[in-house]
Amino acid sequence: MTFILGSGSPRRKELLAQIGVFADDIRAPDIDETPHKAELPRPYCARMAREKAAAVPCDADDIVLCADTTVALGRRILGKPDDRAQAEQFLRAMSGRRHKVITAVAVKRGDKLWERDVQSTVRMKSLSDQELQAYLDTGDWQGKAGGYGIQGPAAVLIPWISGSFTGIVGLPLAETANLLRAAGYPLYGEGA
Repeated sequence: MTFILGSGSPRRKELLAQIGVFADDIRAPDIDETPHKAELPRPYCARMAREKAAAVPCDADDIVLCADTTVALGRRILGKPDDRAQAEQFLRAMSGRRHKVITAVAVKRGDKLWERDVQSTVRMKSLSDQELQAYLDTGDWQGKAGGYGIQGPAAVLIPWISGSFTGIVGLPLAETANLLRAAGYPLYGEGA
């Protein structure tokens, strides 16, 4: 059995290490992440995790873990910003408001798929122009859904959350551990 992390995210790799899980191989899938017309954030996120898992090349006994994190402002999906201007647009839209962060996890072994999504609520403080520009200057918004990462410099912009902190970062660990165990991964030294 080989454990494959189907993600290029350093955050997911770090989160898995916190529970003693280390990938034998990392194979980031290349899929089209364009939302379907009128697709809602939660079903979109779950579909992305499933499609990523299906796209990772593996053997029948390998365990593949893929995830997708989506930021939703109402029914609007805020993906990874294309540039600084789009990151600023996203952050201005979330300023002083609550939004949802959804992380869907899919674990595949052979023809079986275990999946779960976790939705958390995040409140972003009202941002002054100075705070917004200072955050954008860090470059931390690059490659992050919604244009921010709660575990970095943006932590000062987030006074309140309800839900899974690790889910907001990119991989809800409690749920992920349960999925890995269901797929037969020897978590906690089981079967070692």
